Amino acid sequence: MDRITSRKNPVIVHIRKLVSDREYRYTCREYVCEGITLMEEALSAGMEICTVIWSEDHEIKPIHAEDQHEVPVELYSYVSPLKSSPGPLFTVRMPVSDVEGKIGSAIILENVQDPGNIGTVIRTANAFGIGSVVLAGSCADHYSIKAVRASMGAVFRQRVDIVQIADLRSFAGSNLLRLYAAALSEKAVDIRSIDCKGCAIAVGNEGGGLSSELMEICEGKVIIPMTLQAESLNAAVAASILMWEMRRREK
Repeated sequence: MDRITSRKNPVIVHIRKLVSDREYRYTCREYVCEGITLMEEALSAGMEICTVIWSEDHEIKPIHAEDQHEVPVELYSYVSPLKSSPGPLFTVRMPVSDVEGKIGSAIILENVQDPGNIGTVIRTANAFGIGSVVLAGSCADHYSIKAVRASMGAVFRQRVDIVQIADLRSFAGSNLLRLYAAALSEKAVDIRSIDCKGCAIAVGNEGGGLSSELMEICEGKVIIPMTLQAESLNAAVAASILMWEMRRREK
């Protein structure tokens, strides 16, 4: 293991760019994670760990990764996007090929910009056995460090599909899924009144909800019953409730 002391070191420059630049992440097919728990989750899931950065003031644990470096505390604080993290900082190789195979359920997120919400939905979907988390429109990157952290390692195990809105109907049809929109509408029916088995349900962001383009391709609209004083739910909370209902109907 070598020691890095300069901010201009190529390894430091590379990791900082992976954190900040989505296009660079996908070009390199590599993303950044932080923390020993996430590292153990990645290794358990069979992920390839590429580079590891250890802070000199924390215990270094033996792991299988060829490219490992120790850095001073000040340099670790510089390269890490998270405050007061015990580390380590490490990068993971993205899967080589797209996920294939039929799925029996899906939660669709459209234009959800908060990476914390994306990660939370991935974590919940994995817990409930949802076939896929589908990202449509302009969603935050599920490989951003905040989304990965919020997923608590589920991003290493949960299937995630990135699908254009125009292709959602075909995606649903190829998986024999009925497509529903979660929307505040007079035509929306109580989620408890439909058979959620074999469904793909779309959730929009808190500000604008679902686009008209997406709602037009859905066969129906559903709503989560709430008190009259409540206008909407956080996107991750709404998706979690819908996924629970989908899971409950599968039993």
